[in-house]
Amino acid sequence: MSRAYRYLFQNIQIGPVRLNNRIVFTAHLTNLSENGLPGERLAYYYRERARGGAGLIITEEQSVHPTDRAYEKLIEAYREDVIPGYRLITGMVHQYGTKIFAQLNHNGNQGSSIYTGLPLWAPSPVRDPLFREVPKEMDRFDIARLVAGYALAAVHVREGGFDGLELQASHSSILRQFLSPLTNHRRDQYGGSLDNRLRLVLEVAAAVRNVVGEQLALGIRLSGDEFTDGGLTLEDTVEIARRLDQAGLFDYINTSVGIATRNLYLVEGSMAMPPGYSVYMSSAIRKAVKIPVVAVGRIKDPVQAEQILREGHADLIGMVRAQIADPWLANKALQGMNDSIRTCLSCNQDCIGRVGLNKTIGCVQNPAVGQEKTRGEGCLQPAPKSRLVLVAGGGPAGLAAAKTAALRGHRVILWEKEDVCGGQVRLAARLPYREEFLDLIRNLRHCLEEAGVELRLGCAASPEKILAEKPDAVIVATGSLPQHPPALAGGENLYTARQVLEEEPELGQNVLVVDLQGFYQAAGVAELLAGRGKRVEIVSPNLYVGQGLGPTLDLEMWYRRAHQLGITMTPDVTVLAVEGSTVRGVHNYSGREVEWRGVDSVVTAAPNRVNDELYFALKGKVAALYRIGDCLAPRRVDAAILEGYRVAAGL
Repeated sequence: MSRAYRYLFQNIQIGPVRLNNRIVFTAHLTNLSENGLPGERLAYYYRERARGGAGLIITEEQSVHPTDRAYEKLIEAYREDVIPGYRLITGMVHQYGTKIFAQLNHNGNQGSSIYTGLPLWAPSPVRDPLFREVPKEMDRFDIARLVAGYALAAVHVREGGFDGLELQASHSSILRQFLSPLTNHRRDQYGGSLDNRLRLVLEVAAAVRNVVGEQLALGIRLSGDEFTDGGLTLEDTVEIARRLDQAGLFDYINTSVGIATRNLYLVEGSMAMPPGYSVYMSSAIRKAVKIPVVAVGRIKDPVQAEQILREGHADLIGMVRAQIADPWLANKALQGMNDSIRTCLSCNQDCIGRVGLNKTIGCVQNPAVGQEKTRGEGCLQPAPKSRLVLVAGGGPAGLAAAKTAALRGHRVILWEKEDVCGGQVRLAARLPYREEFLDLIRNLRHCLEEAGVELRLGCAASPEKILAEKPDAVIVATGSLPQHPPALAGGENLYTARQVLEEEPELGQNVLVVDLQGFYQAAGVAELLAGRGKRVEIVSPNLYVGQGLGPTLDLEMWYRRAHQLGITMTPDVTVLAVEGSTVRGVHNYSGREVEWRGVDSVVTAAPNRVNDELYFALKGKVAALYRIGDCLAPRRVDAAILEGYRVAAGL
């Protein structure tokens, strides 16, 4: 065991359950369910983290009543036919000594009746700001049915072989809605005073404990601070935690922050949030209770986790995205292999971003996520025959392809024209709050070194050089090139976002950024230039500027920073021409002409064009030729890495 982790790999007792270490894969949505039931994909997903050494896994929320179906892929724990799926999951996880708890929940007013045709339940008829549907105020019969629903789901969890249960009373939960004066306006025994607002939580906990006894652990997840006027504060939550501890029904307290449908960017912080941003909340709760407390909030690596434990801020460490990116984080840390850990970027593009769009969970860096049965550790088999594989291009696609081909036993040579690898990822990391993208390159470079890939940096691949090597297969990953929108090409004082980052040209004081991407290309460059004292305006044909920042939970924080920097945002306008220092456009819906005068520099963020010259020069001249990533079609980094993996895995 690594001596660097005195606390992280200590055993800990959670009620009747003993954990091998303090690393927790806490509850999060995956969209891997099948017709409301847990299935094989979800089982393999959890199994991979158990194989990787997690001490405890807590499943995504399991709904306790038919009135709750906030999204399509919600697992319905009130159905008896969940039990076989539960047994599949717990059986797989227990093979590796990992314990697993099921999280029970009802989303209350944080949902929609679109799937059920039933009115939402809530403590009061207060509509949620996201779903905007007025719920039914629960009467005492509804409350009794809800409590019974939790008890029934707990029976199914017990029969399914779980080691414990967790009640969600945090960022999306009817229990939090009863706890919070923001959503609980009742005047009966379930509203008003804190004792009354606590009543339902205690009734549910007692009902669950009654059916599972002392054989299963029981925990609760609380939102440390709702960060909303009239809502729960950290002081309130500390007092709630103290009273729950005194009630003697719970074995641990897990933490979260915010309200998922009001300020989700706080619940699942992006790169713009500092690592460990909510640990102070678990620290405050831990001082008030005697039972173990779980810390969460962009805890990315075992060194950070060890420090939190050592300083007494928590007893256990929730590391979700870190173990999505690298399921083997715990075992690597235990064995002193920190450099081999694939560090999470907190980019939110394929985990939170995909789930929020009703897709199955993924990861920019880890193509196996959601496909663990066929792509998990050990699934990549040695090639029948070792071949010479040449990869042209050291961006994310080329790096992923080279790594995968080498792991299959091929001899791999990677050519990169620059002195360093990374491609456009290196440029993206120059944007404000995006520097952690450099971890992606570091992660892949380390894998190449371990796999024995021969790197030829500062060496541009040419058809002649490649053919001279007599390769068995060539993978072209030469990326893409920037371009202006056709209507603007040839204009004066015109630059691409990539030019700004790569060449750092001298721009004038008044800068107009034309955004045809809706993502960080324009938003990040605008912030960068405004931070340098430029007067910046972003114009977009979309309904609002930065539309693509929403799914990754960057939108709110970026808008705050943009307003502080004085960036002007102009949506709904298409730019038509650049004529000297005058730019002309049209409002999309009124047809009104729009004109900007005195513009010193125009920066465009438009889709790139493929850089496929090398590919077509080699076509028909090598036995096996492939092109991947932006060289095939300009997209985001997740597509590049997946394509690199997929092509190389088939060699």
